[in-house]
Amino acid sequence: MNIIDIFHFTTILLLTFSFFCAFFRLLMGPSLPDRVVSLELMSVISIGIICAEAITTGERVFLEVAVILALVSFLGTIAFAFYMKNEDRPE
Repeated sequence: MNIIDIFHFTTILLLTFSFFCAFFRLLMGPSLPDRVVSLELMSVISIGIICAEAITTGERVFLEVAVILALVSFLGTIAFAFYMKNEDRPE
């Protein structure tokens, strides 16, 4: 086992732990914005895991998946912001 394998294992382990911490916040979040932020964090951590795998394996297709996930996550954040803006508006 070389140093690259050790760094890869450590990176995946820490990102997985962070993912489960964010998932716990998603389940236990006291408000809707807290849950949306934790969901956004989970998508960023997922992108980090995908990129770590892309670096380790050398497969370029993983980076394309990460970019698509980032774009979808960004659109979800914009949709939530639009929802929150329209929710505060008196009618």
